[in-house]
Amino acid sequence: MAHIELDNPLPGIAGLMTYRPETAGPLAELAEVLLRGPSTLSRGERELIAAHVSELNSCTFCASSHAAFAAAQLPGDHEPSPKLSALLHVAAAVAESGRAVTAELVARAREAGATDLELHDTVLIAAAFCMMNRYVDGLGTWAPDDPAAYAAMAPRIVAEGYRALR
Repeated sequence: MAHIELDNPLPGIAGLMTYRPETAGPLAELAEVLLRGPSTLSRGERELIAAHVSELNSCTFCASSHAAFAAAQLPGDHEPSPKLSALLHVAAAVAESGRAVTAELVARAREAGATDLELHDTVLIAAAFCMMNRYVDGLGTWAPDDPAAYAAMAPRIVAEGYRALR
């Protein structure tokens, strides 16, 4: 049970967005731009960054939902490229602390082919998901136990995006 009365049965951030539509709009727009907007990283790769950070932050709802959204947009046998692996290390450092992102991590990502824009977006995705994870868990929202529930959410997000959550 959530720490506040949400007046809706929705899990995770969906329940919070329904509760407070005034904040839902900007949050959905941020997710839309970061995870679906123009980028040289695929939508699936950006979802994977969000899922990775959420897993590191032990946010069950966000980790499970974004892992499902990534899986729906990546090939079944997807192995992260050296560039994506390096960017995931950068994202993990952000989850620890912004100051944990070192020149060495950035250099490794660049050596693997990451651009300044990809580094920027990785750090911003990771930072935004640290906030989202704390929002979801800080208000004690619930998360489905069944992985199929997250897979069922994926087609809507893939087709309509995050603006549909507003």
